[in-house]
Amino acid sequence: MNKGKLFLIPTTINEENNNTLSPLISEHISKINIFIVEKVRTSRRFIKKICQQKNIDKTTFYPYGKHDEINLDKDFLPHILNGKDVGLLSECGIPCVADPGSDIVKYAHEFDIEVIPISGPSSIFLAIMSSGMNGQQFTFNGYLPIESKIRKRKIQELERIAFKKNISQIFIETPYRNQILFQDILKICKQNTRLCIASNIYGSDQKIRTLNIEQWKNTNTKLHKKPIVFIIGA
Repeated sequence: MNKGKLFLIPTTINEENNNTLSPLISEHISKINIFIVEKVRTSRRFIKKICQQKNIDKTTFYPYGKHDEINLDKDFLPHILNGKDVGLLSECGIPCVADPGSDIVKYAHEFDIEVIPISGPSSIFLAIMSSGMNGQQFTFNGYLPIESKIRKRKIQELERIAFKKNISQIFIETPYRNQILFQDILKICKQNTRLCIASNIYGSDQKIRTLNIEQWKNTNTKLHKKPIVFIIGA
């Protein structure tokens, strides 16, 4: 029997807009009955929304969120070896990019399991596309440190790299800490440093704007409780 395949399946980056997803996603979901997901509840809701004919009750879900431990030897490999395809579903955007899941893909490669990536929206790539900054060379830094002094040193380091090497520096933060991070950037960075703030991409109040630090200081910008991608550039 041929092995099954591991499909990397994106989800919407904003629940207001499912039209950004490829029809291929619904097509693959309709055929797959085993999913590894970050959160079972939201994944069930997402699948039901874009694939209404799917029988959710006959679909198996294995959670792999922050507080879950999936046993890949037991919960993943036997399905694949029995010829069944498995879908890896992101909670938001594309799997394994600013999201967990890379360990599952690594495991699949170790057993020579075919990995099929499905295209979908990524707030990180959409932000760099629309920032006006260097899209030929950029670094995604994930979340910056929580501790204030360490975070400030990290911002200084990213700014130095952006100017010295002209490499755009991308990072994110949890929505409730966005405003604190923004204020740190305004205090620390040079007046001519460019900063892109890509807010709530694909949402009804989407806003993507690139200004230098001096210009940002003259705005009354509130970033609380919104998903933001920050980019620093020369």
